[in-house]
Amino acid sequence: MAPSSPTARIEPRRASMHYFRVKEDKAASCTGHIDATHQWTLPGLLDCPACKVTWGDNSKAYPSVDLGPVTAQASFEDAWPKPIEEYERSCELVRPFLPPGAVLEPGAAFGPLVGKAQGRFGSLAAPYSWWLLVQREALEKLQAEGLRGLKGCPTQLRFRQRASPVLLELELLPVGRAHPECLPPHRQPPCPRCHRHGLTLPKPLVLDGATLPHHLDVFRLEDFSTVVVCTERFAEACQRLGLDGVAFHPLPTR
Repeated sequence: MAPSSPTARIEPRRASMHYFRVKEDKAASCTGHIDATHQWTLPGLLDCPACKVTWGDNSKAYPSVDLGPVTAQASFEDAWPKPIEEYERSCELVRPFLPPGAVLEPGAAFGPLVGKAQGRFGSLAAPYSWWLLVQREALEKLQAEGLRGLKGCPTQLRFRQRASPVLLELELLPVGRAHPECLPPHRQPPCPRCHRHGLTLPKPLVLDGATLPHHLDVFRLEDFSTVVVCTERFAEACQRLGLDGVAFHPLPTR
């Protein structure tokens, strides 16, 4: 039976909506703070020869990937921009270790979150919009509900308190895209060399239903990877189980 006062908030939605954006619940009484980065990263891209842009984005992260076997062949310690030949060489070293469905781009991150944490965390935590952390007990409850694609990866977070939670990072594969109708009508196509599309997040964001996965209950968008999306099944399971820390904002789908 669902609790009378669920701690994971779901904003009102129309009956036709079945997807939600997952974000930090600012109304929750959580004080948790994390100062951490992933252990490894691809370099950013310096002056793409096709679009002439220097860029990088660390919102695509694969915490299950261990780059230890190839660190002697290239440096993955920072995302400082490098020429495209060096970036592409690093991509080829990384590619054999990726989970199915992974997408690489400049600044992509790998391995566990390493750093410091303190304060009270909810059952789930989204300290940045593109991270989704979950306490081990909460993950086990969600997996017992039969939710799909929940892969919790260990973190290396040092807590400044005795009673500290075991926080895992959910590996969120990039899949699904914004519907073309919510994007600028005269937008430029993605760069043919580095694939940068250079768009800002549309408001309102509308999902393209034809691109959404059927095998995942939580994922990040491929074209706007700072956006974490979940299914109605995931949101309602969190509500029913009384899992706190995040809020669910309805997203229209066409």
